[in-house]
Amino acid sequence: MPELPDITAYIAALATRILGRTLEHVRLGSPFLLRTVDPPLEAAEGRAVRELRRIGKRIAIGLGSGQNQEGDIWLVLHLMIAGRLHWRPAQARLAGRNALLALDFANGSLVLTEAGSKRRASLHVVRGEEGLCALDPGGVEIFSTDLDGFRAALMQENRTLKRALTDPRLISGVGNAYSDEILHAAQLSPITLTRKLKPEEWERLHAATRDTLTLWTTRLLTEAGKKFPEGVTAFRPEMAVHGRFGQPCPRCGAKIQRIRYADNEINYCAACQTGGKVLADRSLSRLLGADWPRSLDELEALKRR
Repeated sequence: MPELPDITAYIAALATRILGRTLEHVRLGSPFLLRTVDPPLEAAEGRAVRELRRIGKRIAIGLGSGQNQEGDIWLVLHLMIAGRLHWRPAQARLAGRNALLALDFANGSLVLTEAGSKRRASLHVVRGEEGLCALDPGGVEIFSTDLDGFRAALMQENRTLKRALTDPRLISGVGNAYSDEILHAAQLSPITLTRKLKPEEWERLHAATRDTLTLWTTRLLTEAGKKFPEGVTAFRPEMAVHGRFGQPCPRCGAKIQRIRYADNEINYCAACQTGGKVLADRSLSRLLGADWPRSLDELEALKRR
């Protein structure tokens, strides 16, 4: 799922292409994408793009009032796991079942696609700031809060660090991929409870969150300045742990471990983050029972059997 750095890069790329331009037509390739009925989608046509904004992991396109129209309208896109944006020549054909939406401008068309059979991406059409705020989950912005605000947000409930960092009601814009990178940078276990953290660990986590998001935002903005970010992905070879199961940790060389759950997984370095303890994977630990390895040495011994 595109997260804060990816959404920021998308918005930067869109700004040079559609900011100030008139949205001529909206073409909907799938009725399942649209989640609102008032105002109608057609009300966005003929309006100029006046602002682009990130709302958590959503992209908000603000359209100014047109002739004989009252108020501003926002098109709010949530790409979810498999949704991606593409910049195509003007009036590009919506080809294939994965093409869900086209926003047509004189200089090109912004096309939304979603891979796979599940339709999770969404488009909301809302009026004004009030409608836009209703879609904001409410998580704090990491670059707009200090250590105390960050700690207060994550300690609203006693959750694991992984779950707390990825809860959009607590922290804005962080998901599965960058939370793995943040926790590795902070050298903290993903299953540590928020109310168990020591003061120095809070400092490390806060700094790692800001540093990791800054690093990747800068990197992706540089790429977006060269071409439209067509290849947005949660798996990048430069990442330290996310998507690198079985590969060496760039800090210590130990093999990256993972925990699978639902459609996601946690990637971590046991040597750097959990004191050498291998965290139990729910499905595998049920299968292995008492044979579940408790350390990296036991895990390697199990693999050699």
